Amino acid sequence: MSPPSDGAGQRPPGHEPEPEWHEHEPEWGDPEFDWEAERARWRARRQSWRRHRMEVVGRYGDRPFRRHRPPFGCIGCAVVAFVVIVGSTGAFVTWILASVFGFVAPHAGPSAGSGVAIAAILLIAIVVSISVVSQYVRPLAALANATQRLADGEPDVRVAVRGPRPVRELASSFNAMAERLDRSRASRQAMLADVTHELRTPLTVIGGGLEAMLDGVHPMDEDHVAPLLAETQVMDRLLDDLRTLSLAEAGALALHREPADLVEVADEAVAAQQPLARAKGVDLSLGGDAQLEASVDPVRLREILTNLLTNAIRHTPSGGRVEVTVRAAEGEAVIDVRDTGEGIPAADLPHVFDRFQRRADSGGSGLGLTIVRDLATAHGGSVEATSDGVGLGARFRVRLPIRA
Repeated sequence: MSPPSDGAGQRPPGHEPEPEWHEHEPEWGDPEFDWEAERARWRARRQSWRRHRMEVVGRYGDRPFRRHRPPFGCIGCAVVAFVVIVGSTGAFVTWILASVFGFVAPHAGPSAGSGVAIAAILLIAIVVSISVVSQYVRPLAALANATQRLADGEPDVRVAVRGPRPVRELASSFNAMAERLDRSRASRQAMLADVTHELRTPLTVIGGGLEAMLDGVHPMDEDHVAPLLAETQVMDRLLDDLRTLSLAEAGALALHREPADLVEVADEAVAAQQPLARAKGVDLSLGGDAQLEASVDPVRLREILTNLLTNAIRHTPSGGRVEVTVRAAEGEAVIDVRDTGEGIPAADLPHVFDRFQRRADSGGSGLGLTIVRDLATAHGGSVEATSDGVGLGARFRVRLPIRA
């Protein structure tokens, strides 16, 4: 095969015409023929060809060297081979049976009846073979087509679960994978939309405030600059929450486990939230076991408690109560955060841990409870929310293994 040329009638560099091998066919062992020089010459030609091939591939892709697929693939060859084997076996068995029962004399040619029987057996074998093989080929062909569509980014790609058991299991696995991909795509799109919305609000406030100051509508004093600074802090908290959430969902959140007293960690979190509770007129208390040691990341556990306490205080009116209890139960550490606040509607309970699931006037980022769920899961634990109804308060229960 000669290398492709760069243009009409042109040869690539290094491929000038050379004498063919047959022009000076040497005798094996000819002492006058320089075998080393001949080997070097062919090695140089091979290297030149490889360089030219890389140039062509870089310029045109692999199209000049792509092999054309045969009209019949491996499955078609297998079908043909299967039909031939079954048909031949059926014809041979028919001939043996005909000889045994006297329909065909030994060493005699086939009669008309034997020929019809053999043809019928061959026809039946072909029909049965095609029917059996098609049970595998058709679902696999549909699966291959669906896989290509899924690779091209088409949503809602599913295949019919039919065929033999192995093919049905493969189709079910494909449908489950496609469904997870669709959910992941929808979740990613929803998250991008939510993040855009959450960032637009503080940016709008900051932009409007600065524009009003520059236009002389508002004086550039502390009363007008402080709200803009507060909006930048809201954005900073949102970005920190997004980073923690993305790390936790990707399984890349590093936990620095160490033996820690959960009661002591809870006491620190409660003490940090006491000013907020007192300012709102909410009674915040800690109860439960006097000491409970477990292998946890104290910083992340404090973040779990801070998010739960902030959420409870925010939704508890003045005169209400928020109680934290830490205890051991059934080999697990159980942390309860119970409040006497607004409660959670039954329809909202399954979604309280979803991203950006919050009321418009809550003031939070909508990521705190999602972070609580992911941090608890990273510790090998879980979190659940219960409520008796609107106005009857809520309880968030975190379960963590005592020993990791």
